[in-house]
Amino acid sequence: MGEEKSKSRGRCGWFIALIVLTAVILAVVYMVKSKMKKSDDGDGAGPVPGPPGAIDKKYADALKLSLQFFDIQKSGKLVDNKISWRGDSGLKDGSEANLDLSKGLYDAGDHIKFGFPMAFTATVLSWSILEYGDQMDVVNQLDPAKESLRWTTDYFIKAHPSDNVLYIQVGDPKVDHPCWERPETMKGKRPLIKVDADTPGTEVAAETAAAMASASLVFKDSDPQYSATLLKHAKQLFDFADTKRGSYSVNIPEVQDYYNSTGYGDELLWAASWLYHATEDRTYLDYVTKHGNEFASFGNPTWFSWDNKLAGTQVLLSRLLFFKKDLSGSKGLGSYRDTAKAVMCGGLVLVSEWNALQQSVSAAFLASLFSDYMLTSRLHKISCNGKIFKATELRDFAKSQADYILGKNPMGMSFVVGYGDKYPKYIHHRGASIPADATTGCLDGFEYFNSTKPNPNIAYGALVGGPFLNETFRDARDNVRQNEPTTYNNALLVGLMSSLVTTSSALQSLK
Repeated sequence: MGEEKSKSRGRCGWFIALIVLTAVILAVVYMVKSKMKKSDDGDGAGPVPGPPGAIDKKYADALKLSLQFFDIQKSGKLVDNKISWRGDSGLKDGSEANLDLSKGLYDAGDHIKFGFPMAFTATVLSWSILEYGDQMDVVNQLDPAKESLRWTTDYFIKAHPSDNVLYIQVGDPKVDHPCWERPETMKGKRPLIKVDADTPGTEVAAETAAAMASASLVFKDSDPQYSATLLKHAKQLFDFADTKRGSYSVNIPEVQDYYNSTGYGDELLWAASWLYHATEDRTYLDYVTKHGNEFASFGNPTWFSWDNKLAGTQVLLSRLLFFKKDLSGSKGLGSYRDTAKAVMCGGLVLVSEWNALQQSVSAAFLASLFSDYMLTSRLHKISCNGKIFKATELRDFAKSQADYILGKNPMGMSFVVGYGDKYPKYIHHRGASIPADATTGCLDGFEYFNSTKPNPNIAYGALVGGPFLNETFRDARDNVRQNEPTTYNNALLVGLMSSLVTTSSALQSLK
């Protein structure tokens, strides 16, 4: 009898297990169908393969580090400061115009706030959060990403005091660069540069519009009022950029030595694309289709950077054709997707001897995005000039670039400071190279610039410029081309690592 009870309990157990398994399967089917229905209802997400999968620790660790670099670069009165060797700085920035421009990010190893690349940094950071926020959240990095983004957009709100006025730079490189000092102790003048109706700067106004439009989507649910404020500024800035056209590099020649623009058409398309995603106002979509032949350089793939937004625009607009059925017949958008496919097939990497990894990480980020768009929409391959490329091959390419950056290269070196056992110890960065308790002026800080000792402060997460084409790298403070980190490189790194942090991607709607 005891044996019969045992068999009975066994049969009962299997029956219960079968019921539980069936319930789990039905729940998964219901979840997938629900997501597919949301896509059919027009939210732009498309059917997704499921929630984030198993965590890849390598990329999760790199993501966490890459976000820490934004804390290192913050200006202003630091709140909940996580970096022991950083303190308040730039507290009087903007005072000459009666503005509070104390927040924002220092651009690189110096103490200038360059608005053009800072806006690109914010746009890419927003895009990364919108596409991969669920994966960031799995490894507890979503809140840090949003906090760094808000620190930057707070600055842009203050930098845009009226419709046709935008302050685009704080500090003068001719004053800042001859000094080697910590931002906390700098005493040099911090002059302002602005664009306005009389001195327009279309590319920087449009990029800032893109930053604020994309960020408005990030904060739409968590802080609707802040989101609405960002969107209002984005619309005003786009109108300013479009109606008062003029290159900021031409109108303000002093910016040419640092962030010279090669044209503003790409920024106008980029900003209009983000404004369409943020508003679903067809006026902005009509803008990109109407002006595509003028600005988009169809059929000529380019690399994605702080200066050239065309590849990013093409991938972002491709998203609409992947996931919005009512737009699938748009010939204007089709030209954007065809050029985006050419970007994917071209594999544009290492085209510059200065800051070479920017191209590597940007190409990999776009490849990962496009691969996920394909997989999510059940498109497994694309054709380019008779060659077939699979979505999985694009993702493998993205991983190969990420792995190279993290140390799988002939030098055996990670180019992300603090990652792995071998990484740059002498990066070109004032704050990292000077002890936190040192008292220096403008010139005597060069004692630390010329020191043969490694930087006393580790700038965790900083992505340096990287090796030359012959795969050589010199770890030295005076090696600006290879060994200086930038915030915009790190924004791209955040996007790439967040796309790879789990083994499967679950894209969410941008709305």
